[in-house]
Amino acid sequence: MAGRRLTRPPAPAWLLGAPVHPLTLRGAVAFCAARVRARRPGYLCAANVHVITESYIHGALHRALRGAAAVVPDGMPLVWFLRQRGHRHQDRVYGPALTERLLAQSQRRGWRVFFYGGTPGALAALLAAVRRRWPGLRVAGALSPPFHRVQPGAEFVAHLAVIRRARPQVLLVGLGAPKQELWMARAAAAGSRVPLTLGVGAAFDFLGGAKPQAPRWMGAAGLEWLFRLASEPRRLWRRYLLLNPLFLALVALQEFGIVDGNRGATGPWARRS
Repeated sequence: MAGRRLTRPPAPAWLLGAPVHPLTLRGAVAFCAARVRARRPGYLCAANVHVITESYIHGALHRALRGAAAVVPDGMPLVWFLRQRGHRHQDRVYGPALTERLLAQSQRRGWRVFFYGGTPGALAALLAAVRRRWPGLRVAGALSPPFHRVQPGAEFVAHLAVIRRARPQVLLVGLGAPKQELWMARAAAAGSRVPLTLGVGAAFDFLGGAKPQAPRWMGAAGLEWLFRLASEPRRLWRRYLLLNPLFLALVALQEFGIVDGNRGATGPWARRS
């Protein structure tokens, strides 16, 4: 009975039109495991400030978050928001940490895992690291898709067919946000049939050693963005220097009741794509 209840997340708090479910890291692992055991297809999003802010103005991303089985707080501002809403024991559901725990559990339970995303070199390094760390893990397959802003339909269908033939219980998608959230929603609409699909962001690069991770204290203090900006300024400057202030302004407007926290990507200026 308890396992059955875990296949549904607790009621979300609403932030700029997006649901944020108060699942701790331990609770998220239990939720994912319950979904796999129940064979209930669905996808889980690990959201941060970037994802929530983009979803407020991007119609397709807004719908992707609302269609997820759960949206967990991968970012300290979202953790602080949930604590302010009464979830005092909320912790950060850090994407790489959640990935590591799911890989360990997959090894113990014999679940088949498919890896989708990353450059060919980064994916090869990831698989080598995974096999060293979890030697008994059943790797169902791996694909490194070419980079596209929007994946062509024929390529999407072909890749989904490969994943279906591999019959994984866990599908890890490392395409980066918001591309991976849009891909997961598209795959779910196409009937991917994978019990658990998880967007892991930069976890592939971190676990494979392609990129450095911020010190733990910076993550706990909500300063990981500063470390990543210093590491990749040309790629990430817009995300952190433009979207972070916009997020703070929108949250303030929500707190004062000027912005409806239950709605997003609905105004005349919102992008519908």
